[in-house]
Amino acid sequence: MQGTVDGFGYGMVTPVVSYLVACLGGALGLRCVVRSLNNQQSRKPGWLALGAVTIGCGIWTMHFVAMVGFRIQGIQIDYDTRLTALSLVVAIVVVGIGVFAVGYRGATNATLTAAGIFTGLGVAAMHYLGMAAIHLNGSLEYDSLTVGASVLIAVAAAIAALWAAASYRGFPAALGASLLMGVALTGMHYTGMAAVGVRLRGATDASYSTGMYGNASPPSILLPMLIGPVVFLILAGVVVMFDPQLVLGDGDWSRTTPRRRRTGIALPERPTHPPRTDSLFEPRDQRTGRHTTPRGR
Repeated sequence: MQGTVDGFGYGMVTPVVSYLVACLGGALGLRCVVRSLNNQQSRKPGWLALGAVTIGCGIWTMHFVAMVGFRIQGIQIDYDTRLTALSLVVAIVVVGIGVFAVGYRGATNATLTAAGIFTGLGVAAMHYLGMAAIHLNGSLEYDSLTVGASVLIAVAAAIAALWAAASYRGFPAALGASLLMGVALTGMHYTGMAAVGVRLRGATDASYSTGMYGNASPPSILLPMLIGPVVFLILAGVVVMFDPQLVLGDGDWSRTTPRRRRTGIALPERPTHPPRTDSLFEPRDQRTGRHTTPRGR
């Protein structure tokens, strides 16, 4: 017996919110990755790890926000908390492979392509492992062609997002990369959900279909699990937005310092209270901002 699947139990609310969460996680994570590219010191792993965890949390949160609107007519849906948590770990680890590759091998075309493939596969792995966490009175079936299309969407959009973030400078490029990352996550999710079919085990049991959540999806299970990743995304946003080099408009995109070094002109040092550029992940030699000039010239 086939079950009737509805992925929009709350209308367009869950798709819109999940897309915004995906864009937020992508924006913060990609910013951390780009922020690390010109940092060759010991603080680079901190930015890369923050970027990987942020993107991973964005993927996971987007998926389960969207799943709040998922329901199957006539039966109750439950979730295995261990598999749900494992899907978060898998997303962070797989995305982390791509993120650290970009951070340490540079933003070359080959590296960005490989990193985008890993990031896209991380999105797909998280999605289908999260779907495996669903408990219901039946079994999920997938259309293989649609599943393949969902993976291709995730990989292609992830490559485009990484390439845009690392190749272009300025707010428009950062915004475009974030929107592409949102497309990678939500596009993959809803394409994957289009591949889902449900085969029920015999007739629907009345006591099972009218359990704690009735015919609706169980938001009271998912929403508490979303608190941790959402709080982390907020904290990551605080770290990124209060990074002094980002606030001052410089950061890794500044070309002012290289021009000064080429001309060999030393700027006069301020007599009192030089501006501080302490950053959570910035090495000490870059925080001081000192420029050396050969003597006698």
